[in-house]
Amino acid sequence: MFAGHLRKMRVDLAIPVNYMLGSDRATVSLNTLLGSCLQLRYSGEICCVHCGRKTKKSFNQGYCFPCVRRLAQCDICIVSPERCHFDQGSCREPDWAANHCMTDHIVYLANTSGLKVGITRVTQLPVRWIDQGAVQALPVLRVTTRYQAGLAEIILGKYVSDKTDWRKMLKGEPEPVALNDMRDQLLYTCRDELAQLTDRFGIQAIRPLTDETPTSINYPVMTYPEKVSSLNLDKTPLIEGNLMGIKGQYLMLDTGVLNVRKYAGYHVEVRQTG
Repeated sequence: MFAGHLRKMRVDLAIPVNYMLGSDRATVSLNTLLGSCLQLRYSGEICCVHCGRKTKKSFNQGYCFPCVRRLAQCDICIVSPERCHFDQGSCREPDWAANHCMTDHIVYLANTSGLKVGITRVTQLPVRWIDQGAVQALPVLRVTTRYQAGLAEIILGKYVSDKTDWRKMLKGEPEPVALNDMRDQLLYTCRDELAQLTDRFGIQAIRPLTDETPTSINYPVMTYPEKVSSLNLDKTPLIEGNLMGIKGQYLMLDTGVLNVRKYAGYHVEVRQTG
């Protein structure tokens, strides 16, 4: 079907989610391939998803080591936004941060392997929810910077997990959660700490979203695996199996599951063999 350096799957919110498997050269719709036998052959070549240089090992889902050291999008504050150092003048790329971090973010609740709290840029909804394999999601707060979102996530994270158990997420659908009720309960429980954030950053900086309704997400899955076995292109350069489903950034084959995002930058030939 195509050969090229893998990229994370592109998604569109539909019923079910529409998935496109792509590379730096081509893309292919995956939904129509459910039940078909796919073959992925890794050539041994990796190219950085940012600068394009060849690298023996990728970091942070597709970057070469120089880019990891240089780019703001690879800094520790991306995964720990409460450690943002933009205001200290030590950000690696202030212009990039101004467009990606110093913009409106959403603090949300999602039902992935269970209830969790997370953050993302406003422009990344609902993609972020889909990438995490959420079946339900609900915005809770809108804030004006990523740093503020990180502080709010810590507050809510005292009562709700901020992690997804990816193995559990891939085994089936979690029990439904009354997200509106959980939102209201969390906003009440955390009212004093959230008020302190509002006092610190201003009334327009931390805004509760009490009128939002949950988004339900349905994935193209024929059957879920009874046992989740992770496939590794580094150890097994040739992977083949029937495509039984797609959820999050995972291909669910009858031979195991492959985290496509993990192998961004890997040169792979993808073929339909049956």
